[in-house]
Amino acid sequence: MQSQELEFFKAQLLDAKKHILQNVELASNELKQLQTQENNDDMDFASMRSDAMIEQVISDQQNSELKDIEYALERIENGSYNTCEMCSDDIGMARLKAKPYAKFCMTCRPLYEKTL
Repeated sequence: MQSQELEFFKAQLLDAKKHILQNVELASNELKQLQTQENNDDMDFASMRSDAMIEQVISDQQNSELKDIEYALERIENGSYNTCEMCSDDIGMARLKAKPYAKFCMTCRPLYEKTL
């Protein structure tokens, strides 16, 4: 992969990282607000718990994506960025453009997902 392409993907990943960090901080602040709200009845409590659970799921997903992005940035630095971790073939440009933190090529991705 050419250095121009690596810089393009690095910029995309850094931008995505920035947005996720902002989202995680916002979600954390919203959770703190929910925890300090006064619950006047069971419906308020149920609504607050539901909102808190949704925020937690979103936060967990965002943190997982953040780890994948940081790993992709490490792979850019060590020269293994566009290499499939399963078959060692190149990950296609279309796949990287759709998911810049992809670890697997289109052939290996479904195989990996079956093992989860």
